[in-house]
Amino acid sequence: MEYTHCEYIHELFNKMERQRFPFKKDKIPDNGIYILFESGEIAHSVDRIVRVGTHRGENRLYSRLEEHFSKENKDRSILRKNIGMAILNKNNDSFLKYWEIDLTTKAAKEKYLKEIDMEKQKRIEKEVTNYIQSNISFVVFGIDDQKDRSILEKSIISTISLCNKCKQSEGWLGNYSPKEKIMESGLWLEQGLGQTPLNDKEINYMENIIINK
Repeated sequence: MEYTHCEYIHELFNKMERQRFPFKKDKIPDNGIYILFESGEIAHSVDRIVRVGTHRGENRLYSRLEEHFSKENKDRSILRKNIGMAILNKNNDSFLKYWEIDLTTKAAKEKYLKEIDMEKQKRIEKEVTNYIQSNISFVVFGIDDQKDRSILEKSIISTISLCNKCKQSEGWLGNYSPKEKIMESGLWLEQGLGQTPLNDKEINYMENIIINK
């Protein structure tokens, strides 16, 4: 069942209008779920899903995508942070230990800023931006209710992570991630893996949104 649903959602999402950077705001619903694909990644004979996500707060889907694709602050985008970690780990770069530090709080800044080469951090941010903008594409669909978004996001993630026919390529950047869950799942994710997959009711709900929009 999980394989059937994983294959189906890959086919469904691959048929949707694909978006890439720079994307237009009028193409993004106010609230919803995004599905990311990555160059060179194939599953079920179509482009492989590498991340599923949504957003907190109302009317923030576009802003969330901007945080991933263009706002160079890895502490506001776990996708950016994870891609940067894989790049640094691949290069055996000792800056990895600094990249992992979250500088969003005043206390963290006071503790760590003097230690961190911020010019290098900016260069890594640029490298992450270039990688994402060059290699990541996505589709989106609208869901206004935050609870529904969260439930469906988790079900889609679980479905993909449970599918043994849906694996990353040997050349996937995430294979260099220091995070075991990313390497094992083939997804730029650590949360929501291996839980309850999509059921028929959720599939129908999603179909009605996508096909009838």
